[in-house]
Amino acid sequence: MQNSPSSVDANGQSLAQLPEGVTFRNATTHFDERGSVCELYDERWTWHSEPLVFSYIMTLRPRRVKGWGLHMHHEDRYIVLKGEMITVMYDARADSQTKGLVAQVHLSEWNRRLMNIPSGVWHASWNPGETEVMVNNFPTRPYFHENPDKYTLPIDSDQIPFKFPPGVHGW
Repeated sequence: MQNSPSSVDANGQSLAQLPEGVTFRNATTHFDERGSVCELYDERWTWHSEPLVFSYIMTLRPRRVKGWGLHMHHEDRYIVLKGEMITVMYDARADSQTKGLVAQVHLSEWNRRLMNIPSGVWHASWNPGETEVMVNNFPTRPYFHENPDKYTLPIDSDQIPFKFPPGVHGW
């Protein structure tokens, strides 16, 4: 029998190493007898130096993956509104102190937080659950349909040292 290493510290913070530049900001959900409210973004938080310029919602069906995707000129800023999601990141930046690192971050409606994914980091979002996930993204730059800042690889790419479990589908 082996002693299992801790995955979180005494305050519940993850001990996993993340790609350089990945940051978080907790988004507290307030409940009362009528329902709930959660502030998603406020420039006064000074969490991110880039202003709010664009926002969209995406969904992810159970056991599906969106990715691998990479942006060269903007950063993604995710928050899960409903469900649970794992974002897998691979740091391919030549000048990064965490070059080559693969990291997984669990995001959920039960512990809402904004997560920043720096440009140059490959990322894929995976729904391991049984219900659809709804995510709001506040990228640092609008989507330009005529010239998108989006590069993709198949989810089973040999260029990224991570394999999704059998039965997981996506692109």
